[in-house]
Amino acid sequence: MRRLYLRDCVSGDLIDDVLVMTNKQFAATSNGKYYIKAFVSDRTAQLTARFWNATRDIFNALPDGGFVHLRGRIENYQNNLQFIIEQALAAREGSFEAGDLIPQTSRDIPQMSVRLAEILQSIQNRHLAAIIQAYLDDRELMERFARAPAAMSFHHAFIGGLLEHTLNSIEVADAVVRFYPGLNRDLVVAGIFLHDIAKTWELSYDCSFGYTDAGQLVGHIVKSAIWVEQKAAAAELVLGEKIPRPLVDVLQHLILAHHGTAEFGSPRLPATPEAIAVHAIENMDAKLMMSLSATRGETQAGAEGNWTEYMKAMSTRMYRPDVAPADAAETEVLELDEPTPPASEVVPNSPRPAAAPMTITNPLFEKSPAKKK
Repeated sequence: MRRLYLRDCVSGDLIDDVLVMTNKQFAATSNGKYYIKAFVSDRTAQLTARFWNATRDIFNALPDGGFVHLRGRIENYQNNLQFIIEQALAAREGSFEAGDLIPQTSRDIPQMSVRLAEILQSIQNRHLAAIIQAYLDDRELMERFARAPAAMSFHHAFIGGLLEHTLNSIEVADAVVRFYPGLNRDLVVAGIFLHDIAKTWELSYDCSFGYTDAGQLVGHIVKSAIWVEQKAAAAELVLGEKIPRPLVDVLQHLILAHHGTAEFGSPRLPATPEAIAVHAIENMDAKLMMSLSATRGETQAGAEGNWTEYMKAMSTRMYRPDVAPADAAETEVLELDEPTPPASEVVPNSPRPAAAPMTITNPLFEKSPAKKK
């Protein structure tokens, strides 16, 4: 257990611990003195850091992104906390817990992986099932999929976040599609599985979260769509027959349209019912995760005021209080069915007696009894 997490720091606190350093830059002040600026973080928060009177040798000795033992102090600068580094040392192996420094899902990653594979293997269309199986058979890809965050900072920004976001969305889809008989369940489930799969390639997440160079140049949406072509080719070899071209096109469309609008970086607008479902469901999961984390998450314990700061992703501030908490731990369950007969009276495989027809009465519509003369 760490002595002090960054989210709990106040101005004046002294820090002597391992933190994650990212985005280091060598800069100069207006009077020509050199300093290093960077971000430092643990699993609870990220702060801007400054190392004054730095040299090029000190800069080169610091990792571009990694675990560093830092000594320094917390200061308040323009109403924001920042970390002033006084000394930077190599982080000794065994002197820290990676789980204290990198945010991780609270759920069981192997269990989520098994459940995801179980749902995906229920796809009925043989061509689509073969394409999805080509992804599941890619062991290296699926190992990265199980660890990757779903984003750098917005939603599910933690180890296992991509898996959690994908599984949440697929479970919701499985519950929703039954209300829309014309909606193709196989395509919706496959589209949600594939919509962010190239986040495994776009993001780096070994000891801190960042974008790879290739991820910045191409992006996960385009790369995910390209992978469909490759996995369809692998599926054809297994099946010994061609994958229908319209199926590949529609799968790629589900990926290319999942951001919904051009404003949010979507190359295409949703043009099938399944594309609308994929966008709506995965977007709902992302937005709910962000809003709950901002209002009722662990980091909000003891937060002051009813409103959060302005959230760019929501285009508003969020209201924190839950104004309708449960009044009791257990809710009384009303028995609506007839009492179960004793086991001795039950005849095996006997049909259940038909329930008596329900009669609804309303005294406003009942005839008054005749008056006695």
